[in-house]
Amino acid sequence: MEASKEVLLNIKNLHKNFGDRGVLKGIDLVLHKGEVLVILGPSGCGKSTLLRCVNGLEKTNQGDIIFQGKSIYDKDIKMREIRQKIGMVFQSYDLFAHMTVIENILLGPMKSQKREKEEVLALARMLLEKVGLGDRENSYPRELSGGQKQRVAIVRSLCMNPDIILFDEVTAALDPEMVREVLEVILNLAKQGMTMMIVTHEMNFAKSVADRIIFMDEGVIVEESSPTEFFENPKTERAKQFLNKFEY
Repeated sequence: MEASKEVLLNIKNLHKNFGDRGVLKGIDLVLHKGEVLVILGPSGCGKSTLLRCVNGLEKTNQGDIIFQGKSIYDKDIKMREIRQKIGMVFQSYDLFAHMTVIENILLGPMKSQKREKEEVLALARMLLEKVGLGDRENSYPRELSGGQKQRVAIVRSLCMNPDIILFDEVTAALDPEMVREVLEVILNLAKQGMTMMIVTHEMNFAKSVADRIIFMDEGVIVEESSPTEFFENPKTERAKQFLNKFEY
């Protein structure tokens, strides 16, 4: 999948501290429209924190995040609107237990974006069919498997018509047999040209879905390359050590 040269996101010298501990230490990163960027690295290296900063869920200490040519920190920018354009799917699904699948999906587009129910309902049903859940719109989250809940969470994000979707370890809480069905949905999104930033520990998936790999350690970007180059010929000793722990 060929990404365009249009820059959607430009992260400049981003720093994030938790107390005295630096979690992100000067991240510089560009994301192009249609690109799938996969972020790899050991636990605690700052991958998830980076996604949460991009989505505005964490305040940063220094640096800038420029989305579609404008800083998300500009005083006239509403973070609620940024979150609609930069969707995020978490490992914990975050579905409302008292709402059906379709009610969970319709809530954001109708309440936050004030869109017509008929339009959103048609889109939601089409997307549920695409992810193999066309017959589950009236089910409650408790009636679904983990993999099904995660696919609903992805549909919910897609129904907001985002420009970018961030995926934070979306298979981490799933049983192994449920992982594939979720990864296939994300692979299909990549084929359709969706711009994505993905944090994952699934190496084979990373290799197959990514246009570019970012490898992080201790809050910095250690290595940046194509999937083939990263997995077959990593440039740094730290990346080699990391990859030696996985079979792929």
